Amino acid sequence: MEKSVLEQILKVVETVYGTYTKGNWIPKPYADNKSRYLWTDAYGVCNFLTLYRETNDIKYLEQADALINNVHDVLGRERNGKKRLGKATDEYPTLGGLRIGKVEDEGSYDGDGQYFHYLTKWAFALSRMAKIKNDQRYIRWAIDLIKAIHPRFIYRDRNNQLHMYWKMNIDLTYPAVPSEGNLDPYDGYITYRLVDELAQERELEKEIDDMKSMVDIKYSRYRSSDPLDLGEALWITHWYPDEQWAKTITSKSLQALEELWQHGDFRESLNRRLAFREFGTTIGVQVNDKAGDIWKDRINEIHNLWLPHLYKRDKDISPVMFCTSLRPGVVSRHYLP
Repeated sequence: MEKSVLEQILKVVETVYGTYTKGNWIPKPYADNKSRYLWTDAYGVCNFLTLYRETNDIKYLEQADALINNVHDVLGRERNGKKRLGKATDEYPTLGGLRIGKVEDEGSYDGDGQYFHYLTKWAFALSRMAKIKNDQRYIRWAIDLIKAIHPRFIYRDRNNQLHMYWKMNIDLTYPAVPSEGNLDPYDGYITYRLVDELAQERELEKEIDDMKSMVDIKYSRYRSSDPLDLGEALWITHWYPDEQWAKTITSKSLQALEELWQHGDFRESLNRRLAFREFGTTIGVQVNDKAGDIWKDRINEIHNLWLPHLYKRDKDISPVMFCTSLRPGVVSRHYLP
């Protein structure tokens, strides 16, 4: 990693998570009313793991571990912090799923609950920790999480066709948003496989089969015009690039992103754009081999554009995803042996 890139990442990481103190470090909350946020912290864990691999400094591995424990202790509990979710325990903290970490309580517009694509992002982060530390405890937590959420998010319609809910309430008893996320079946499919491949014994065959059946039905109809969605699609497909569903979605995503670029969507006024959604694109085109060199200058342009405005909208998701975009590291299949 270039020194200038490392310095940029370290500056952001310290701003977002606080100064490291050996032995008792706890990541600082994002705000008084927003302690942890699952999507952001999944990227945060991955960033710490990349820093560890790049520098061989054990403190970054310790910070990744501390962040994982803090997320489980905060988002694995009810909003009042008194009780763990569902059947979760201190030893098995993911058995009840994990909250999103929204400011507002469930039942309100954009309120708290559980998002499938946040949960899979967390399971992925746990799998990277397991691989780097060679520790099955993190795989156990990832499998527990998947086993807890899968039967709550997945359902069959009257024609016995599998579908998914986009968002569940905190205790996973009813759908908060009954519609289906555009990428959720693909996200689940690759995450379940990546976790299961690292387990000592295969435990997720049924769940993987469920996801595959939805992927097989959906992939030919994939469409999007959202830079985060398209970048995530490229990230998802790069894990199993030789499979037909992945080839199809990669091709469609790259075509759609090229149309957005040529149309000027990445050159509109900043007040009509969101940094983290564009970092979804810049991460996706970096890890996916099919994106090509045409995106290299574009990535730098996007990075340089947003750098002075990183904290304007938020203090967490934008700067943390910016770090991942500067150095994708462990989020790329090419990075870890």
